[in-house]
Amino acid sequence: MTKRIERGAQRRWCVGDLHLHSPASSDFQEPEATYLDLLRRAEARGLDIIAFTDHNTTAGYRAMQDEIHKLELLEGLGRLTPDERERLTEYRRLLDKMLVLPGFEFTATFGFHIMAIFPPEKSVRELDHLLLSLRIPSDQLDSGSSTVGATSDVLTAYRMINEAGGLVIAAHANSSNGVAMRGFPFGGQTKIAYTQDANLHALEVTDLEQGGRRSTAGFFLGTKPEYPRRMHAIQGSDSHRLRTDPENKKNLGIGDRATEFFLPQLTFDALKELFLSNDFARTRPHKAAEAVHDFVMQAREEGPSIVQGFHDSMAQRGGARYAIIADVCALANTNGGTLYIGMSADPKQPPVGVTSAAAQAAQLEKEIKSRISPALTCDVDTQETGGKAILRVLVPRGDDPPYAVDDNKIYVREEAETGLAIRDEIVLLVQRGLKLAAPAPEAAAAGAVVPAAEPRAPLPVAEGTSDAPRTGVEVVGVEERDGTRYYAMRDLRNGNLVKNVTRSSARRLWHYAITQHERLPADLASAHVPWQGDLGILGEQKRGKGRRFDLAQRTPHGMRVYFGVTEDGIHGDWKRLVGGEAE
Repeated sequence: MTKRIERGAQRRWCVGDLHLHSPASSDFQEPEATYLDLLRRAEARGLDIIAFTDHNTTAGYRAMQDEIHKLELLEGLGRLTPDERERLTEYRRLLDKMLVLPGFEFTATFGFHIMAIFPPEKSVRELDHLLLSLRIPSDQLDSGSSTVGATSDVLTAYRMINEAGGLVIAAHANSSNGVAMRGFPFGGQTKIAYTQDANLHALEVTDLEQGGRRSTAGFFLGTKPEYPRRMHAIQGSDSHRLRTDPENKKNLGIGDRATEFFLPQLTFDALKELFLSNDFARTRPHKAAEAVHDFVMQAREEGPSIVQGFHDSMAQRGGARYAIIADVCALANTNGGTLYIGMSADPKQPPVGVTSAAAQAAQLEKEIKSRISPALTCDVDTQETGGKAILRVLVPRGDDPPYAVDDNKIYVREEAETGLAIRDEIVLLVQRGLKLAAPAPEAAAAGAVVPAAEPRAPLPVAEGTSDAPRTGVEVVGVEERDGTRYYAMRDLRNGNLVKNVTRSSARRLWHYAITQHERLPADLASAHVPWQGDLGILGEQKRGKGRRFDLAQRTPHGMRVYFGVTEDGIHGDWKRLVGGEAE
C-alpha cells in the first residue's frame, strides 16, 4: 500500500491524473458509476493524486463530500447499517491513500478549456462563487455541460483562478478546445499570450510521450523567441468513463494517460511548488513497467541552446570553472536555463562525470554567490546518467539585471553561445531591470505577477511581405570611423538593435554575419539565388541535428538579408522555402 509522504521525507515519484470527469459531467459515459467506483479504479491504476475536473461545475466533488458527511453523521448517531459502515470505511481508506483534489474544467470564450485545481480544504462554496464570477450562469452551475454560453476570456480566467489559489492548467492545449491547437483563426500574439501568461502554471498535452522538438512540450522549451518562457507540460486522461472504451481506444479511462510528479510530500502545496519552479525534470509521462526516464540524456539529445549548456568539467585549470560561472551569468541575463556539468554536448560521447559530487556542488554554489552580483540564487544538485554523477545547475531568469561576474564582466546568451555584452546590450539590460523594479501602477494595484519573460512581436516588414525570421541577425547599417568599421546589428530573436559592433567585439554569430555581409554581391537581386516569390536561400549549414540558414527577402524598400537563422526561427512561408510545412 502506498503511504502518504510525510513532511521532510525524501522526494519520490508520485503518479497523478489531474483530469478526471465524474457522473456530474453531462457527457460522462457511465452515469451509473459511483464515486467509490471512481476512487477504486484510481487505486487500481496505481494513482497517488487525482483531481475532479467536471465541466463548469463542482457538483461531482460536492456529491462525494455530501455522501461522506452523511455517512459520518449517521455514524455519530450510531445509525450506520453494515453496508453504510463498509462504504465509509472504504472512503476513509482511499482518501488516506490518495490525494483527491477539487476543481473544474472551465469553458472560456471561444470554447477554450482551462483546468482549475485546488487544495482539499478549499470549500465547494468558494469554488461555486468563483464559477459565478467567471460568468457561468447560475441556472447551469450544476449541469456539468461544456457549452455554457458567453463566459470570461482566457486571460481573465487564468488570473482569477490563480488569485483564488488554484493551479491553472490549459487543458489538452494542443488538441480540440486547447489554447495551442492548430488551425484556430486567432492571431499569433493571442496564442503567445494564451500559452505564456504569468498566471498559467502548466500545459496539458496529448503527445507528451512522443518527446522531441516536434512535440508540444518540445515547442515550449523556451528556445523559440516568441515563446521564451519554458512551460511545464503534463498529460491527463480526460476520462469520461472508468475504463478505456473497447470500441474506441482513444476514449480513455481513469489513469490511461497519467503523469509522474517528483514530490517531497503528497500535498497540493508540494504539487504547486513544482509547477512554480524552473526544474523541468520533476515531471514525466507515466508508463507502467517502463525503464526509468533519463531526462539528462534527453537534454543532451536536445543539445545546447539559448536555455541549455554542457560542460565536461569544472576544473579551475584551463578556465572550465570560469566558463560555467560566465554561463550562469549569461543565462540569468537572458531567459534562464539549465547547465549540465560532467558531460559534453555530444550524445555520442559517454558522460565523464564529476568526482566528489556533493563537495563540487557546494563549491559551485559558493562561487556563484561570491562571484555573481547582484545576488542570484541557483539550485545545484547531483544527478546520475550512464552510471556517472553529474551536476545540474538551474538558473532563473534574473529579476535584477544586469548580472555581472566579479562586478564588471556582463555576459549574455546568444543561441548556444555565451559572450560579453557590449554597450547597447548593457543599456537594454538596465532598462529591463528598471522595468521589472517598477511595474505599471495598474498591475501593482491588481497584484499582477511580472512574467518570467516578455514575448515580443515579430519584427515588422513592409506591407504585403512575410514577417522576418525570428532568430539570427541582420546587418542594418555600417559606418567607418578612423579606419574601423562599426556595424549596427539587429537581433532577430528579440528585435534589439545593437550599434557600434566591430569585428573585434563581435561574438561568433555576429562575426559570421559581418563576414558574410561583406561577401554579398553588389546586386543581390540579380545574383543566382533560388527564390520562391520574394524569399530566397543564400546558404545552409548543418549544425549537429539542426540547420542554420542565410536568407534573403525582397521588399518594396529594398533587399533584406538574415544570417544564421536557426530552425526555431523559421515560420510561415519561410518553412515552405526551406522544405518544411507552413504553420
